[in-house]
Amino acid sequence: MKSGFGARARAAMDAYGPLCVGIDPHAALIEEWGLPDSVEGLERFAATCVEAFAGHVAFVKPQSAFFERFGAGGVAVLERTIQDLRHTGTLVLLDVKRGDIGSTAAAYAEAYLDEDSPMCADAVTVSPYLGFGSLEPFFETAERNDTGVFVLALTSNPEGPQVQRARQGDTEGTVAGSVLAQLKALNGDRTPMGPFGAVIGATLETLDEDVAFNGPILAPGLGAQGGTADDVARLFGPVADRVLPSTSRGVLKAGPDPAALRDSAAQVNAELVRSLEMYRTSRSPA
Repeated sequence: MKSGFGARARAAMDAYGPLCVGIDPHAALIEEWGLPDSVEGLERFAATCVEAFAGHVAFVKPQSAFFERFGAGGVAVLERTIQDLRHTGTLVLLDVKRGDIGSTAAAYAEAYLDEDSPMCADAVTVSPYLGFGSLEPFFETAERNDTGVFVLALTSNPEGPQVQRARQGDTEGTVAGSVLAQLKALNGDRTPMGPFGAVIGATLETLDEDVAFNGPILAPGLGAQGGTADDVARLFGPVADRVLPSTSRGVLKAGPDPAALRDSAAQVNAELVRSLEMYRTSRSPA
């Protein structure tokens, strides 16, 4: 019987460090690797990433869109990639950013979080902007299957604050703050942490919202988007033990050699560990 997702995430982070590596087969990146921009090229790209990262990082995060653009063949490659990674024990966070209502949300949840599905991952990303309650099918399916859900809260794209940091009336907090508060209620006091996380960008200038919601934090934006290990420490220092900084292009540019990819991920991981440790040391009592 599997442990709950929060426990599995904690164990992976303790074993491998905080880094989450994205598999983002951009057309330009496939070309840089000397591969054709086709299903065959995609398959070789994904297989190389599995060889490089499986058993070496805490999480691997395939971006579904870059597989879906090839149609049914690309989706088949995504299924195999997820299965191959999970068979090694590597945790897979599938980046799909789904969000819908009713039976449609339930169908998405079954597709990505139910162990009977060929595309089941360990966790998925979802959007709360049809109302946080619309995500209930994802939470329910995750609870039944010991899988996880990461809810968009404060994203790294420049358009995000218009919605995410909008205030809810004169006395209430931001929309993002409400998302985090509801995640806190769902996670409760589960140990070592709850199964429901938030997506909070590593490129943010400030982080005023309360992120002590007892769940994991996916922090995209490291590397190519400009986020650094020091930014992660500055933003998330007090909750550093729950942060999964994510990079894709920053590591993938080292390909296509699997050993070079693995070394690149190890270097980024070491920088993160060093920056977070320096933060903790600087805040420790003399």
